[in-house]
Amino acid sequence: MQLLHPGPLVGAPIEHLRGKNMLQNKVALVTAGASGMGKAGAERFAEQGAFVYVVDRDESATKTVVDGIREKGGQATGIVVDVRDLDALKDVAEQVRKEHGVLHVLYNNVGIPGAAGLDLSEEEWNALIEINARASFYLTHYLTDLLKAADGASVIFKSSSSGLVGSPWSPLYSFTKGGLIALVRSLALAFASDKIRVNAIAPGSVDTPGLPGFFRASPEEVEARKEAFFAQIPMGRASQPEEIAGVALFLASELSSYVTGITIPVDGGLTAK
Repeated sequence: MQLLHPGPLVGAPIEHLRGKNMLQNKVALVTAGASGMGKAGAERFAEQGAFVYVVDRDESATKTVVDGIREKGGQATGIVVDVRDLDALKDVAEQVRKEHGVLHVLYNNVGIPGAAGLDLSEEEWNALIEINARASFYLTHYLTDLLKAADGASVIFKSSSSGLVGSPWSPLYSFTKGGLIALVRSLALAFASDKIRVNAIAPGSVDTPGLPGFFRASPEEVEARKEAFFAQIPMGRASQPEEIAGVALFLASELSSYVTGITIPVDGGLTAK
């Protein structure tokens, strides 16, 4: 684990963000926070006053996101870590404990498309299970005491529309994302008395650098597959990362103070059919 840009404790004035205080004086942690939906979520949380831990394995991208948040007057620290390393995840929890002693928002955003089909190697199987499911399970476990200390925390898991309906391209991806939805329901019941809300977001297609990987095609075929898939979406397009971040902010904030155990599809109507 590598810590980037240790920052001030929560509570420092942020003049640039005056009037935007849905997460003021809150501490948030976002996994895979250096790109795509994680980056958009980290930036949105910071805009709303939170101190944000940006956790990612890409050192350069993590530094860029943290620098960008700070340049806009926000507060952030980057932690470079491979989420498959459980000891490193324990170190992440310890870092938050030492610096703040509390965590108000945990956004388990990390995930990968993984290998397609059923003819998977053991390495491919393990990578998808470890990154999409195990990492978020154990990080939540390691941070539970800090979430309890918040006296009203929010845990957000990023599932997928492929966890709500089947995926013809990657059954194992659907398996991991569907499992997160079941986990959310269970943890919502387990943590309710501790005032910890647990919910999930289920994006459909999102316009991120990783989107082509979901179409299981050569670079020449990706565009055609994207167009065919978008034609099935009632709204006719992919979402933007900022649209997912808006739902994450809702679940992180007091706007959803009586919401727990649910999965919100953010898919342009795909799973409404």
